This record gives sequence, C-alpha cells and structure tokens, in this order.
Amino acid sequence: MRDLDVRLMSVTDLTPYARNSRTHSDEQVAQVAASIKEFGWTNPILIDEDNGIIAGHGRLQAAQRLGESEVPTITLTGLSEAQKRAYVIADNKLALNAGWDNEMLAVEIADLLEDGFDLGLTGFDGDEINSLLADGNKTDGLTDDDEIPEVAEEAISKLGDIWTLGRHTLVCGDSINSETLDSLMQGDKADLVFTDPPWNVNYGAQKNHPSWKSRTILNDHMQADDWQQFCNDIANSLFVCTKAGAPIYVVMSAQEWPVIHVALNAAGFHWSSTIIWAKDSLVLSRKDYHTQYEPIWYGWNGGAARLMELEDRKQSDLWEMQRPKRSELHPTTKPVELVERALENSGKPGGIVLDLFGGSGSTLIAAEKTGRQCRTVELDPKYADVIIKRWQEYTGLKAVHAELNMTFQEISDGTTTQN
Repeated sequence: MRDLDVRLMSVTDLTPYARNSRTHSDEQVAQVAASIKEFGWTNPILIDEDNGIIAGHGRLQAAQRLGESEVPTITLTGLSEAQKRAYVIADNKLALNAGWDNEMLAVEIADLLEDGFDLGLTGFDGDEINSLLADGNKTDGLTDDDEIPEVAEEAISKLGDIWTLGRHTLVCGDSINSETLDSLMQGDKADLVFTDPPWNVNYGAQKNHPSWKSRTILNDHMQADDWQQFCNDIANSLFVCTKAGAPIYVVMSAQEWPVIHVALNAAGFHWSSTIIWAKDSLVLSRKDYHTQYEPIWYGWNGGAARLMELEDRKQSDLWEMQRPKRSELHPTTKPVELVERALENSGKPGGIVLDLFGGSGSTLIAAEKTGRQCRTVELDPKYADVIIKRWQEYTGLKAVHAELNMTFQEISDGTTTQN
C-alpha cells in the first residue's frame, strides 16, 4: 500500500496536466470554492513525484480563486505514465457513472432546507432542486391552498410576539418599525419580496360584499400626506431588508399606484414591469366600471443587477388566475398560485421571501409549498392567528412562540394567563 501522507504545497509548485480533457466552467469553479470555504479541504490534490497534477485541477483553480497560497496534496508514487494518463480520466468518469436514489435525495434536500442550509453548496442548481422538491417533497398540503380559517373574536397573538412556523418566521408588529424588522430578519437579507400593502381604499367601510362582515384592514384609510409618508416608510423598510438585486413584487390598487411607484423608486428600487393579475370575476364597486384586475409592481433592489434572471422568457405580464373561492374571509386575499408563480420565477429554493403585510398568509403558504423561507409581519393580532392556524392546518405542524418556547395551542389553552 502506498504512503498517503498529506502535505501542504505552494500552488506555484504544482503543474497541471497539459492534456487534461476535463473542463471546469467559472460557475463550477465557484461552486468548488464555496464548498472549500464551507467544509474545508476534504479532498487533497493528487500529484506525481514531479508535482504534476493527476487529480484535482478544479480544486486548484478554486484555491486560486480563494487566494490560497498552499493546498493539501497526496503524492502517488510508482505509477507508469500510462497509468497516470488513465487515472486523470478515470477519476472524473468513474464518479459520473454513479446514479442517484432520487427519493432519498429529495428527503435529504428537504431536510437541509428545513435546517436553513444553503442548498447551493450541494452542487445542485435551483431548477434541479425545484424538480426534486416537486417530485418528492413539494406537497399540496393537508388543506386546500387557499383555505383560510375564520377570524376569531379574541386574539391569541399579541403585538411583539415572534412565532416560528417550521422554517418561517412571523412577527406580530408594525412592519415599518425598526425593532420589528430586526426581530424578523435577525441580520439576514431577503432574496425576494412579495407583499400586498394596504391600499388606502377603506375596505372595511365598503358594504358591497355582505360576507366581508366589516373585516377592516389596518392602515387602510389615511389622509393624503399620511399615506405618502406611509408608502415611503414601506419602501424604505423593504429596501433595507433585501439584498442588492433582490426581485420585488408589490400588489397595489390602480388608484394609489402613482404614490407607491414614486416611493419605491425613491427608496432605491428599479421598476421593470407592471404585471396584471386578471381575475375570473369582477369586484363590485360604485365605479362606472367594476374592477377585474390588480396591478403588481415588479422590479428589484437597484443596488445591483437582479439576483436571478427570468429563465422562462415566454411569459407575459398578464397573469390570468381565478380569485380564491373563499376570498370573503379576507377582503384582498391573493391566490397562492399567484404568489407561487412569482417565487418560482424570481427565487431559488431555500431563499428568504419577505412579506411585510402577512394578511391571511398566502405568501407564507406559497413559500411552504415551494421550499422557500418566509419572513412576514402582521400588525393585526387576529390575522397573525389566522396565518398561524392556516399554516398549522396546511402542514400538520405546530407553530412555536420564539420567546416562550410554547406552541400556539399551549398558549391558546392558557389564554387567560397570557393576556
């Protein structure tokens, strides 16, 4: 048996094999570099007695990319020239001949996702991970995607509560308050935004839909100056919580569109398109023409080019989807399908999706369904409860109060001692 002692050598002393037929793209070298940075050197470079590389050309390039001056090596002695040339090929080809147990792989990927691990370090790209989750662990849930629990008369959640819902976080609080945002993000930055702020149209005062039962939306009826400041605060909060280049989808009424557009641009977001959600039925109103669409402001954090380009370039800015069957349970609820399309178009599994206006929880359910992490805020404690109940019923899992380390049900059972 050969001596397999590992020794550090200067990268300048190593000689790549001139006839190496294995190629390494910049993207693949970056992946190897990220792996070395995360896990350390788990696989030394194999060299011959003359310091010629037999296996590890990609690892050498990754080390150079990381600025490392020395790399671990193992010297293989006693190989003939033919054996060296053959092993240069075999080292790469033999690994390619292995297969995958896709069912087991999907379980592992899902578990890593649940742990919040960066799935990019596995070597699989976003499309591959999406496919794995769709085949093995992407589920339709235990309830209908758009099923929303009734709003209770008394709230369990209180302002300031932080809830852990699997890999997601819900804060009951003011989404333009810096302390709320700190509690929500914990130093992280979001990869994508999908949010549906109040529209300042005073939905609770409208009687056009009897089943709404006067379910008001907080911050939905302001004077012009207050509304402008509110939109500015929303835009600034979204900007500081997102990565440079992070895509953003903001649903807003046509009536208040100019205000939010100016605010988002002023905060530093780049506008790209206005997406139209065309509904299957109109919304009754006092207008001459009843509304059957909602506009969605699409762009990205202008600090850099967008993080993820749209791969399916055949899509248009007209998204035709049905309204949720039970939309009366929240005046402006969005179908999960709508949010799901945005998340899959503009984000990767494991990424952080930000929604500063949780509402009935459609963004969180879409994130659950597509393998993303949702960070969301809801000002109304009753609707924070709705989000929690909806997620629990959808997944069969239990939400946990981050500070009390008690489940939602445990706190609910002892409500009189918690309030």
